[in-house]
Amino acid sequence: MDTTVKGTATPVGTGQVGAGWTAARVVAGYGAALSLSLYLAVKVVWVVAALLGHTPSTFTDGDWVLLNAVTVAMSIVGIALGLVLAQRWGRRVPAPPLVFFAWMGAGFLIPMIPYMLFSAVLGGSAGGGDSGGGDAAPSWELVFIGIGFAGMALGLAIALPVYMRERWPAAFLGRVGDRPPSPLGRSGLRALYILVAAPALLWTYWTAGGTLGLSPAHRDLMDVNGRLLAGNSALWALIGAAAIRTIATGRPRMPLWIPMALAFTSSGSLFAWAAWKLPWALLRPGGYAAAEYPAVSVVQHGLGVIAGIVMLAALLKAARTRRSEVG
Repeated sequence: MDTTVKGTATPVGTGQVGAGWTAARVVAGYGAALSLSLYLAVKVVWVVAALLGHTPSTFTDGDWVLLNAVTVAMSIVGIALGLVLAQRWGRRVPAPPLVFFAWMGAGFLIPMIPYMLFSAVLGGSAGGGDSGGGDAAPSWELVFIGIGFAGMALGLAIALPVYMRERWPAAFLGRVGDRPPSPLGRSGLRALYILVAAPALLWTYWTAGGTLGLSPAHRDLMDVNGRLLAGNSALWALIGAAAIRTIATGRPRMPLWIPMALAFTSSGSLFAWAAWKLPWALLRPGGYAAAEYPAVSVVQHGLGVIAGIVMLAALLKAARTRRSEVG
């Protein structure tokens, strides 16, 4: 990941992995792209239907088209990312945009895997039972959306670590503590702990059934599904902070790729979901309502954006330091 600034890849010979891992990357990358194509198809149908006058009752035509146009663009980027991870030429893609979109994609989807599993067991709703505006969606749309999310999440979880290990081996090889700890600084770690702890504690409190910060008018939105999402967000935020601490302090000893991959995914999750939800909290399109008070929404998502950026900066600093030590 030293090339996130320079934009050049590690020479091929230093990043080789076994043939089995390469095959897994190819299959997972193509599988991710194919799965997300189903989600894209649904979103295109929704945009076309809106242009023909079929819009959910709680949205205006303009809001609904804009919302789905944004998700169409995100889907196209996600499909392209899957193809980049699968193809050999993907290692020649400039590093800065590749890392950014991989960070966002991994943050959006990989942390949703445990949520989707628990949601299926406990009766939550991973994909939602409507078209985003309170109107029932046909079953085929829900199936395509579910496959799109789950397939892309699983594909990224497999293909992305292999790709990054091949392209930036110095940042992932070896064990924690086999070189001097990365100089991230105690003050930086404390700031990160505070940024992560504030929303994580709030999400944990809501998961346990607390109601402080929730609007009485919309408190019913914090149902089983809402509490599962809050708990999942808290879990990944704490995992990310612990992973950064492991990298910074050099303990406990474990394969380096574990905390690197977890910190990358967690920081992306904090940033991506907060950056997605913050405009909703500010603009409230289509009569949008969240379970929490608007001010609470803005604060928690603002902290999520900042925490994700700080965590990624710490991770990149550690990767560059390790690269220089290896070099």
